[in-house]
Amino acid sequence: MIKKINGETWKSLKFEGHETMRNTYALSSHGRAASYKDDIYEDGKLLKGSLTSGYRTLNLRLGDQSNTIYLHREAARLFHKKKSAKQKYVIHINHNKTDNDINNLKWATQKEANDHQQNIPHKTAYKKLQVKKTKGLKLNATQVKTIKTILANPKRKLTHKQLADKFKITPMTIYRIKRGENWGSI
Repeated sequence: MIKKINGETWKSLKFEGHETMRNTYALSSHGRAASYKDDIYEDGKLLKGSLTSGYRTLNLRLGDQSNTIYLHREAARLFHKKKSAKQKYVIHINHNKTDNDINNLKWATQKEANDHQQNIPHKTAYKKLQVKKTKGLKLNATQVKTIKTILANPKRKLTHKQLADKFKITPMTIYRIKRGENWGSI
């Protein structure tokens, strides 16, 4: 038996082979998952699911095949309409991957999803710490400015590999400096 929550609505999950299942599966507007036979409130059972890469999932067995259903994607599909065909990703507005309440989910384009990913609170806090870091670095600010000046020169003769060898760092570090991933504040 499932306890009713004020304002919560349930919608049945429709997936390939759902008609052959013993139970019906449903998702609520609050992100809860359940299985039931006849009535969700009378004989329903809340499902915890499992975590896959931090996301809440249901692993269902259909014959000899198993399907993994990502609850946030299904909740968005059931309760939110896409505004564009480019919106293929579902983001958690509060960055909490287990909070599948429909008010926390939003369809997004790849760029919107990437931008949202860069604003995760612990990630921005880490970036702020890295900017202030001075010990244990292979380069100093002056060297980075020199590298950026060389990279910005369209007539430069040094390749990334040669530049990396000159400063005793890896070519990947040169690429990261160029893209602003490393030393972006300079």
